[in-house]
Amino acid sequence: MRTKAWLKGILLVAVLGAPVWATAADAAPAAGRAGGKAIPRLVDLGAGACVPCKAMAPILEGLRAEYAGRMDVVFIDVWKDRAAAEAHRVRMIPTQIFYGADGKELARHEGFIDRAGILARWKALGVRL
Repeated sequence: MRTKAWLKGILLVAVLGAPVWATAADAAPAAGRAGGKAIPRLVDLGAGACVPCKAMAPILEGLRAEYAGRMDVVFIDVWKDRAAAEAHRVRMIPTQIFYGADGKELARHEGFIDRAGILARWKALGVRL
Protein backbone atom coordinates (compact mmCIF):
# COMPACT_ATOMS: atom_id res chain seq x y z
CA MET A 1 0.00 0.00 0.00
CA ARG A 2 2.85 2.38 0.81
CA THR A 3 4.26 1.81 -2.68
CA LYS A 4 0.99 2.89 -4.32
CA ALA A 5 0.84 6.08 -2.26
CA TRP A 6 4.47 6.80 -3.06
CA LEU A 7 3.87 6.29 -6.80
CA LYS A 8 0.80 8.54 -6.72
CA GLY A 9 2.89 11.24 -5.06
CA ILE A 10 5.64 10.95 -7.68
CA LEU A 11 3.11 11.09 -10.53
CA LEU A 12 1.39 14.10 -9.00
CA VAL A 13 4.68 15.98 -8.71
CA ALA A 14 5.66 15.00 -12.26
CA VAL A 15 2.36 16.17 -13.73
CA LEU A 16 2.14 19.41 -11.76
CA GLY A 17 5.82 20.20 -12.13
CA ALA A 18 6.04 19.59 -15.88
CA PRO A 19 5.45 23.22 -16.92
CA VAL A 20 8.20 24.35 -14.56
CA TRP A 21 10.68 21.99 -16.22
CA ALA A 22 10.26 23.47 -19.69
CA THR A 23 13.74 24.24 -20.93
CA ALA A 24 15.07 27.69 -21.64
CA ALA A 25 16.17 26.35 -25.02
CA ASP A 26 12.53 26.26 -26.08
CA ALA A 27 12.22 30.02 -25.61
CA ALA A 28 15.73 31.22 -26.38
CA PRO A 29 15.85 31.34 -30.20
CA ALA A 30 12.73 33.45 -30.60
CA ALA A 31 13.05 37.20 -30.44
CA GLY A 32 12.18 38.94 -27.22
CA ARG A 33 8.96 40.91 -26.87
CA ALA A 34 8.32 44.31 -25.37
CA GLY A 35 4.97 46.06 -25.54
CA GLY A 36 3.80 43.66 -28.24
CA LYS A 37 6.72 44.30 -30.59
CA ALA A 38 9.64 41.97 -31.25
CA ILE A 39 13.04 43.05 -29.95
CA PRO A 40 16.59 41.67 -30.37
CA ARG A 41 17.74 39.03 -27.90
CA LEU A 42 21.13 38.20 -26.43
CA VAL A 43 21.35 34.62 -25.16
CA ASP A 44 24.30 33.82 -22.91
CA LEU A 45 24.96 30.11 -22.46
CA GLY A 46 27.22 29.41 -19.53
CA ALA A 47 27.27 27.90 -16.06
CA GLY A 48 27.01 29.17 -12.53
CA ALA A 49 30.39 27.72 -11.56
CA CYS A 50 32.29 28.92 -14.65
CA VAL A 51 34.71 31.77 -13.79
CA PRO A 52 34.24 33.84 -16.98
CA CYS A 53 30.48 33.21 -16.75
CA LYS A 54 30.45 34.59 -13.20
CA ALA A 55 32.39 37.64 -14.38
CA MET A 56 29.77 38.24 -17.07
CA ALA A 57 26.77 37.96 -14.72
CA PRO A 58 26.81 41.61 -13.52
CA ILE A 59 27.41 42.81 -17.09
CA LEU A 60 24.36 40.91 -18.32
CA GLU A 61 22.23 42.14 -15.40
CA GLY A 62 23.26 45.71 -16.15
CA LEU A 63 22.40 45.35 -19.83
CA ARG A 64 19.08 43.69 -18.96
CA ALA A 65 18.13 46.65 -16.77
CA GLU A 66 19.51 49.42 -19.00
CA TYR A 67 18.05 48.09 -22.25
CA ALA A 68 14.75 46.74 -20.90
CA GLY A 69 12.15 47.01 -23.64
CA ARG A 70 14.83 47.38 -26.34
CA MET A 71 16.85 44.17 -25.91
CA ASP A 72 16.05 40.91 -24.16
CA VAL A 73 18.93 39.31 -22.23
CA VAL A 74 18.68 35.61 -21.32
CA PHE A 75 21.12 33.43 -19.37
CA ILE A 76 20.95 29.64 -19.71
CA ASP A 77 22.97 27.42 -17.37
CA VAL A 78 24.03 24.60 -19.68
CA TRP A 79 25.12 22.41 -16.77
CA LYS A 80 21.51 22.42 -15.59
CA ASP A 81 20.01 22.38 -19.09
CA ARG A 82 22.23 20.19 -21.26
CA ALA A 83 19.58 20.06 -23.98
CA ALA A 84 20.02 23.81 -24.47
CA ALA A 85 23.75 23.33 -25.03
CA GLU A 86 23.04 20.72 -27.69
CA ALA A 87 20.24 22.70 -29.31
CA HIS A 88 22.48 25.77 -29.60
CA ARG A 89 25.57 23.77 -30.64
CA VAL A 90 27.65 25.18 -27.77
CA ARG A 91 31.34 24.27 -28.08
CA MET A 92 32.61 26.22 -25.09
CA ILE A 93 31.25 28.40 -22.33
CA PRO A 94 30.38 31.11 -22.13
CA THR A 95 28.83 31.46 -25.58
CA GLN A 96 26.74 34.49 -26.50
CA ILE A 97 24.26 34.31 -29.36
CA PHE A 98 22.90 37.52 -30.87
CA TYR A 99 19.38 37.18 -32.32
CA GLY A 100 17.62 39.80 -34.40
CA ALA A 101 14.08 40.94 -33.69
CA ASP A 102 12.96 38.39 -36.29
CA GLY A 103 14.41 35.56 -34.17
CA LYS A 104 17.23 34.73 -36.59
CA GLU A 105 20.76 34.21 -35.32
CA LEU A 106 22.94 37.14 -36.39
CA ALA A 107 26.23 36.26 -34.69
CA ARG A 108 27.82 34.35 -31.86
CA HIS A 109 30.81 34.88 -29.62
CA GLU A 110 32.67 32.31 -27.54
CA GLY A 111 34.38 33.29 -24.30
CA PHE A 112 34.17 36.33 -22.06
CA ILE A 113 32.96 39.55 -23.65
CA ASP A 114 32.61 42.83 -21.82
CA ARG A 115 29.78 45.36 -22.01
CA ALA A 116 31.54 47.49 -24.62
CA GLY A 117 32.18 44.40 -26.74
CA ILE A 118 28.53 43.37 -26.63
CA LEU A 119 27.31 46.83 -27.60
CA ALA A 120 29.95 47.09 -30.34
CA ARG A 121 28.80 43.76 -31.77
CA TRP A 122 25.18 44.92 -31.89
CA LYS A 123 26.30 48.12 -33.63
CA ALA A 124 28.43 46.17 -36.15
CA LEU A 125 25.39 44.01 -36.88
CA GLY A 126 23.38 47.15 -37.64
CA VAL A 127 21.04 46.70 -34.68
CA ARG A 128 20.01 49.91 -32.94
CA LEU A 129 19.16 49.45 -29.29
